[in-house]
Amino acid sequence: MGGWRDGTAELRIPGHEAPVALTVAASYRTRTRGLLGRDGVDGAILLTPCNSVHTFRMRFTIDVAYLDKELRVLHVHTMRPGRLGMIRPRARHVLEAEAGAMAAWGLVPGARVSVNGGRDA
Repeated sequence: MGGWRDGTAELRIPGHEAPVALTVAASYRTRTRGLLGRDGVDGAILLTPCNSVHTFRMRFTIDVAYLDKELRVLHVHTMRPGRLGMIRPRARHVLEAEAGAMAAWGLVPGARVSVNGGRDA
């Protein structure tokens, strides 16, 4: 299994038929930028490695899901702009989407997502 790389992929969520468009942010530069400066996001963004996020200088409210190394959801939380998220020691990845998206997808703690693409061979 290769490491993660910046780019696009598909997120598969149990119980949600259609794949979700996913942007993978694996380099320091893309993780640091994340969703800053954007007015929204189509689908979701995966920050890896990552175990904490903030919403300082963000323009919109986001849903945040903390994932362990097996892509199992540990916690889902909605964050308004100007907030600092808790550090989740067991988290290895963070999934971000527009507020309400994760509830619409049925993403809940304990679910195990999968990612098609976004990894080195």
